[in-house]
Amino acid sequence: MVPKILITGSNGLLGQKLVHHLVNKQVEVLATSKGENRIAMKKGYRYLPLDITDKEAVMQLFRNEKPDTVINTAAMTNVDACEQEKAGCRLLNVTAVEHLTEACKPEDAHLIHLSTDFVFDGKAGPYTEEDEPAPLSFYGQSKLDSEKIVIKSGLTHWSIVRTIIVYGVADAMSRSNIVLWAKAALESGKEIRIVNDQFRTPTLAEDLAEGCARIALQKAKGIYHLSGKDFMSILELVKRVATAYQLPWQQIHPVTSDQLRQTAARPLKTGFILDKARREIGYNPHSFEEGLRLLAKQTQVGSSLNPHASGQ
Repeated sequence: MVPKILITGSNGLLGQKLVHHLVNKQVEVLATSKGENRIAMKKGYRYLPLDITDKEAVMQLFRNEKPDTVINTAAMTNVDACEQEKAGCRLLNVTAVEHLTEACKPEDAHLIHLSTDFVFDGKAGPYTEEDEPAPLSFYGQSKLDSEKIVIKSGLTHWSIVRTIIVYGVADAMSRSNIVLWAKAALESGKEIRIVNDQFRTPTLAEDLAEGCARIALQKAKGIYHLSGKDFMSILELVKRVATAYQLPWQQIHPVTSDQLRQTAARPLKTGFILDKARREIGYNPHSFEEGLRLLAKQTQVGSSLNPHASGQ
């Protein structure tokens, strides 16, 4: 039988990329998210609305559909909002993961759960999968708590995918990401303040989707770090966006994290060492500039995901 892969959060950036990536594989794709399907491409998969915070809805859908693999991309990822709306953050990032692990057990489904570099304190990055987490924010703690739920769930097959600053374009996106924000801010000519002491390895959404698909199709287990391969400050990231799109950067004003005074504390230096993912699943991400060129091509043709799929 053809394996069935269920994706939660399919309306999000990673969720949409996963749907597009997996419809070309020998699998049955079931996309789920809250509300209506926002993916322009409608062929090659099925869509069912699902609120993963509703335990009975999750259990019923799993009983009906019996997925072989579940990729959980749904999460509350706005770090400052998580600090201010702790109950909502915990419901989606922790309690809903409990629902998913419980629903996976009767089907012996492989649960692939997305997590974040914010489980680390940023004192010793870049990080390997064996490094000890120490989150600084409520968001980071919620994701670490969800990791522990997956690990201790008793599931036969589980994987945790940590990632960093995912960027890309998708259909009817409800949230932007740092690359699109930086491009729009630079094009506007307005003065912008960019933090210069936070360092990351930003991740192209297509690379992350392919990495998750490799884990699913190879039935790889355990924790994997999937990100881009280029280590840079947020300031350098924005300047590289400016260079790629031939935009001026005179309006960029470098500031420190202390000066920026963000609601939630951020780790200063994360980034991932990708050796395990390269070795075990053949993960090979694009360079940052290659990713920016892909985005430029996608926006030029007017379709966020697949120039041949728009309007289907």
